[in-house]
Amino acid sequence: MPSKFRHVALIGKYQAVASGLAGASSRQALEGIAHFLLDQGCEVVFESQTAANMGITGHATLEVDAIGVQCDLGLVVGGDGTMLGIGRQLARFGVPLIGINQGRLGFITDIPFDDFERTLLPMLAGAFEEDHRSLMQARVVRDGHSVFDALALNDVVVNRGATSGMVELRVEVDGHFVANQRADGLIIATPTGSTAYALSGGGPLLHPSLPGWVLVPIAPHTLSNRPIVLADATEITIELVAGRDASANFDMQSLASLLHGDRIIVSRSQYRARFLHPKGWSYFDTLRQKLHWNEGVA
Repeated sequence: MPSKFRHVALIGKYQAVASGLAGASSRQALEGIAHFLLDQGCEVVFESQTAANMGITGHATLEVDAIGVQCDLGLVVGGDGTMLGIGRQLARFGVPLIGINQGRLGFITDIPFDDFERTLLPMLAGAFEEDHRSLMQARVVRDGHSVFDALALNDVVVNRGATSGMVELRVEVDGHFVANQRADGLIIATPTGSTAYALSGGGPLLHPSLPGWVLVPIAPHTLSNRPIVLADATEITIELVAGRDASANFDMQSLASLLHGDRIIVSRSQYRARFLHPKGWSYFDTLRQKLHWNEGVA
């Protein structure tokens, strides 16, 4: 059956090293997937950083923005961090993404590498489930001026410094004062990010279809300071009142150092990431598998 997708981009781990066993294994995996796609009649390009980092030659390459304009599918080979990075960049182009897992957990890169040929064949022919994930637009405002802005697919995290004590944060929602919180930090997570750092911090799982966010304090001074779920149509503002060496992290992949009085303003992005999954995919199957919910059940 001919592929529904004609122009497919391959994206691998940005930090992979071309030398050594891990680099050679990743390079072999990507080249094997490329040959499989060519056999299905797809035109294949490699994301330029992937090709450079892996030492891949003999294939066409494109920068990420060119992939967004020219390609109708992105195949991401790696872990969830790889998918988060490219998902943010391609969301504004609406390019759908399929994740082939070479990482650990694989909540959003959910196709096992060992099974990619059997799984991809029907997906390339159009048999798949489509899953849209919301993004956050975040900016750091200092003295009335935006000094840093970023998209986040998982979470925005305000953290204390590595060697300092707690931070004090003033939290507002849609301009309404919520609380001054003393804690090690604060997480604002999307439903996608609710299975990441927010889960470790005691936050709830949010189904991806929910238009919501979760605010999770990190080791709060007041034990009654609990996670709260908010509508994602709200604007959340976090002001650094006190604390040294604090920072704001965006998907743990970009970082801004904070000064007292800085305000981190988070709102819903106009863009959404598009993930494709095998036909019959269920979010609950993913939770059951990745969180080992059936362990110990006779």
